[in-house]
Order: sequence, then structure tokens, then C-alpha cells
Amino acid sequence: MAEDNPAAIDSRSGFCKSNYTFYSKRKPIPLSPADSLDITTFISSRPHHGNVALIDAATSRHLTFSQVWRAVDSVSSSLSDLGIRKGHVVLILSPNSIFFPIVCLSVMSLGAIITTTNPLNTPREIGKQIADSKPVLAFTVPQLVSKLTQSKPDLPIVLIGPNNRVEEGATTRILTTLEEMMKTEPSQNRVRDRVTQDDTASLLYSSGTTGESKGVVSSHRNLIAMVQTIVNRFKLDAEQHTFICTVPMFHIYGLAAFATGFLATGSTVVVLPKFDLDDMLSAIGKYRATYLPLVPPILVGLLNGADQIKRKYDLSSLQYVLSGGAPLSKEVTEGFVEKYPSVGIMQGYGLTESTSVGSSTDSLEESRRYGTAGILSPSMEAKIVDPVSGEPLPTNRTGELWLRGPTVMKGYFNNPEATASTLDSQGWLKTGDLCFFDEDGFIFVVDRLKELIKYKGYQVPPAELEALLLTHPDIADAAVIPFPDREVGQYPMAYLVRKPTSDVSDKAVMEFIAKQVAPYKRIRKVSFVDSIPKNPSGKILRKDLIKLATSSTTISKL
Repeated sequence: MAEDNPAAIDSRSGFCKSNYTFYSKRKPIPLSPADSLDITTFISSRPHHGNVALIDAATSRHLTFSQVWRAVDSVSSSLSDLGIRKGHVVLILSPNSIFFPIVCLSVMSLGAIITTTNPLNTPREIGKQIADSKPVLAFTVPQLVSKLTQSKPDLPIVLIGPNNRVEEGATTRILTTLEEMMKTEPSQNRVRDRVTQDDTASLLYSSGTTGESKGVVSSHRNLIAMVQTIVNRFKLDAEQHTFICTVPMFHIYGLAAFATGFLATGSTVVVLPKFDLDDMLSAIGKYRATYLPLVPPILVGLLNGADQIKRKYDLSSLQYVLSGGAPLSKEVTEGFVEKYPSVGIMQGYGLTESTSVGSSTDSLEESRRYGTAGILSPSMEAKIVDPVSGEPLPTNRTGELWLRGPTVMKGYFNNPEATASTLDSQGWLKTGDLCFFDEDGFIFVVDRLKELIKYKGYQVPPAELEALLLTHPDIADAAVIPFPDREVGQYPMAYLVRKPTSDVSDKAVMEFIAKQVAPYKRIRKVSFVDSIPKNPSGKILRKDLIKLATSSTTISKL
């Protein structure tokens, strides 16, 4: 084995010729040998020095680490009293909140499974996830109760937040409030099933290209390894740091960083209930934030408005921005460095299936390897595999990126076929991304086999939109592609074939879709064609359509 013979591994690239595996050049993360260990116990055992853990940017309400762990203890006791046991699924439908981590950690401490969903999703979309994951309880805010009752009227609900007014006419099964649970005296007699690192901790849904989202099953071991990766990467124990939470906590990026990861470093997390550029910039100055995790469109916004922003806001405390979702170009990287010379740039690449871990750039010097997704994360291994022949490839050859390591998921929930096609028998995760390693061990993402559309960091599966379009009585055929945009990354765009005698308009089609999907999935460009180009097996030739779209000037846009 190459790992038993370090001489077989090229120190510059991390590549081993004997098994065609790339090994991380970073120091391995320490993994706990304890079998009986859950993610909540692991995080709560780490030092926090009594600092403030969470701050609500909208209300200035804050919770110290002691208050957070007291709340988790109380809520887990209340959940036990409600009959929540190991293996039960609990749903949280909520915008970002200082209570989001408390719910997640309380649920997982019992061996129950947390599943999250996007507050922007429609009742139809939420209902699909509920039907698949079968939660026994849901946490939500009053404003979103109606979405749950439309999705599953008999699902028991716990309300989050101080405002407990529910929309008039909503039929609910509200059991209690999170505030009441947090006041409960923790019970020493509550039922505690034995939880091991291999037990399932979270069930997050990842968009696939086959139309339906799939539940990603992550274990306590996966989450613990992810937290260890974050702790190892940032090394924040020596001094107090403050992070601004702008990315959604329901997403793996937010769940990994803010609901678990940064709490383990003893840092303070300032939570914005929703993204607003002015609120984010004001919070940086007010709370002397040192780290700002974001997605590329926000970083571009900071760059484009830099002169006005620096006049209006105090960003002197900011030390790093952490960008994830897509590699940054030379233009954006150097433009940002010029405008904000005292702020470093770090980047990251990961998937829901790898618990947000894959590769990273941990310094400005590494980020200046323009277009890179970074160096393999600690304890991760990779292969570049020819998607046609299945042969592994060396450096500077493009193929599908496969990953293996302690953060790789257990599989897809109740979907053995999808699991088998994504995870092989040796634990390799087929990412669906076409990549190559250069001679220094940096990963470059060339294209996406998965064809997901990236809109403001959200993943939009084209096949889901195509399936909805084909339900329209005036549409005979449809193809959805990503349309590149500097500000948001990509727009969903549709090429459509009308049925004979139909004169349906582009606006009507866009409105038809908008009523059925979350705002980030809306189709924003439409073009009508005589036929959709396909290969002999019937697969849509999206690259041909992308070339056509980017060269056309006669496309309708919402």
C-alpha cells in the first residue's frame, strides 16, 4: 500500500504511481477511536472558554456556550419525553436562526436524525421530501407553518422563535414551542439509546440529474471528521474569532460550518436570518467579525461596490473571506486583493455527499493558483478516472474526480440503486465533476458530469424542471441548461418545442414554472426551437444548446 510506503508518493503532487491515487499533502486529521460517540457529545466536549457562541444580528440576542449546551440538554430531554428515539427523523424548516444549531444538536444527541429543507421550497417540494424521509416531528417558524400543513397536515410541530402567531385558518398540530422546551429542567432519567459513530446523524437532500433529490445519509463519524477538518484548518483555539453566517444553515455548507463546525472552535457566530448586503456589512463592523464565509456572487458584489462599501462600513476587523461553490477567477481574486488588501481569501470545494469536505485553499498564496478548487483536504484520497474507459489517470489528465475519506456519506436514503452507482465497493465517491490535478497537487474543476445549474450557490437539477415543463399542455419537448451570468453564476434557461397549433408565450411558460418551484429554480430565459438536439440514445446534447444560447441575442429573459 502506498500509505505504508511514503516514498511511493510524489511529495509535490501527492500522486502515487503504484495505485494511481492522489493523497492529501496536508497533515492528517485526528480521528476519535471511541465507538460510542455522537456529534453533539464530541462538540460539547471541546473547550470554549465561556465565550458568546451565537448572536442574532437582527435582535442582538446572544447565547453563551454554557447557555447553548444547557438548551441542548433541555430540548433533548423534552424530545425524549415526546417519544423521540434513535432512528426517528425530525425535520427542521426554518430560516437561519440562533436556534437552528440547538435543534440539530438536540436531535442528534438522542441518535435521532435531522433532515433540513429550504424555506423557499413550495409545499409540493417539501411534501416530496416528507414523503421520502417520513419525519415524526417538525420544527418550524410561525410564518412557515402553512407550508407544512399543506404538505402533511397531521405532522406534529414545534414552533421556533418568540413570535408564535400562526396564520389564521391554518390547521395545525402544534405540540409546544422551542422556548418552552429550553425552559425545561433536563431530566436525568430520559431515554438515551446507545449511539455509535456509524449511526446516521443527518439526512440532507442533494439535487440529482435524474429529476428527484436524493437523501444523503451522513453518520456521526462523517460529521465528527468534518468538524475535525474545520478545527484543523482554522486553528482558532489561540484567540477569539467571530464569523458572520450568511449562507443557509439548511445547506451542507451552513450546517457544516455554523450549526456544528465553528461551535467546536469556540468561536462566535453572528447569524443573519436572511441575506442582506447592508445588514451583513453592518454586522461585520458592529460585532468586529474576523471571518466572512460566502458564495462567489457575494464576493463579486463586494468587489464591484468596494469604493462605496469602504466609505460606508467599518470592515477593519475582517481578516478572511471564505468562498465556496465555484473557483474564483484571476480577475475576481486580484480585484478583491486590490480593493481589500488586508483581507485574505480562502476557498473550498465539497459536496453534500462528502459532508462539505473535499479540497481547499488555505491562504492567499494558494488561492492565487487561479481557477483551482484547492489541495485535497486532510485524510482525503482522490482518483481521476476516465469516464469512458474507467481507467485511472495521472496528473494533468482530465477525468471524473473520485473521493474517499472519513467524511464520505454512508449512501442515499432508501435508494440502493443510486448508492451503487455513486459509491463503489471500496468506498470511492464518484463526484460527477470532471477535474484534473496539476503537478503541485491542486485540483481544477473543468466541467460537471452532473449538469447541475448553480444559481447563487443553489443547485438546480435540469431534469426536474424539464419534467415540470413537459406537464404543460402546450409543450412537446424541453431542455433546460445553465446560462452563465457574472452576478449569480448561472440562470436556468429552457429550450422548448411547442405542440402543433400552440402559440404559448415565453412569459406564460416562466410563470407556469414559477408557481411550482422555489424562486432559485425559476426559469429566467426561454427560447423556442423546432427540435431539441439529442444523441442516438436520446440524451439531450446540452453542450450544443449552451453554445447556441451564449451566441444568441434573441432570447427572452424574465
